[in-house]
Amino acid sequence: MTVTPRSGTPFTLRAGAYEAEIASVGASVRALRYDGRDLIVPFAADEVRPGSRGALLAPWPNRVIDGRYTFGGSEYELALTEPRRGHALHGLVSWLDFAPAERSEAALTLTAVIEPRTSYPWRVRVETAFVLDEQGLTQTVRAVNESPDAAPFGTGSHPYLVAGPGVLDTWTLALPAADVLDVTPDRLAPLGLESVAEFEPDRFDWRAPRVLGAVELDHAYTGLERASDGTATVTLTDPDGTGVQVTWDAACPWVQVHTADLPGGPSQPFHRAGLAVEPMTCAPDAFNAGRYDYDAGLVVLAPGGRASASWRISAL
Repeated sequence: MTVTPRSGTPFTLRAGAYEAEIASVGASVRALRYDGRDLIVPFAADEVRPGSRGALLAPWPNRVIDGRYTFGGSEYELALTEPRRGHALHGLVSWLDFAPAERSEAALTLTAVIEPRTSYPWRVRVETAFVLDEQGLTQTVRAVNESPDAAPFGTGSHPYLVAGPGVLDTWTLALPAADVLDVTPDRLAPLGLESVAEFEPDRFDWRAPRVLGAVELDHAYTGLERASDGTATVTLTDPDGTGVQVTWDAACPWVQVHTADLPGGPSQPFHRAGLAVEPMTCAPDAFNAGRYDYDAGLVVLAPGGRASASWRISAL
């Protein structure tokens, strides 16, 4: 009997000095290496994926506060998948087993369907394509609403970046974002948008590259500086000169950054092992966008409507 690994069907992509390991459960990037160097915190093929490490997030990234939202005049209640804080975390596809649609040595397309349920009564087909080349690993997500009614939607990714052999406290972060979302310290519920130049700049302003040190972050940023092609880039470098970057397109006006601080601190093996840099098409709690006085970026898919977003992880 053939036994499927706990993380799902494994796929390996290779191109030049890059190698990527993809797991079918959650369309997760299980490992990404350049010339043998880890660019993300990996996990084993026969391991239940730790949290959301490397997973695709949809039909919402981040949190729906209290698991409750209103859309189209109806109220819905999602399962609380972040029980410690009492929220619905990171969508519905992160534990779905995606099926392969196309595959080659350096490319892979996976698909899954979000089936209607009482808490999210829409059918949305999600396709994610991975392409590995000399620029790194590019992931493109496409969603189509196969329901007769409009559906709320958002997506994002969840890699934990590794800059090099040093520890996170020694890495240098460059994050070209002008605004940060202030949240409650206990439940990370949104409070309001703040300027990084005025709101605890020593903690939140990373527009000029500097060493992370002991700073703790688990916050969403927006107001991103973009290149002429509409992309935004976050870079992370190690004192030895190696590094990694994430670049994403204009479909993602938000990015969550998390220093992987865990309850129990240094006694936990994954504590501050990597820096999560999560491009997102919408803000935390975007399903409740009407509560907030800023643009949460919620996408509304009309019947038959489509949405897409793309991001790339590259070695430096």
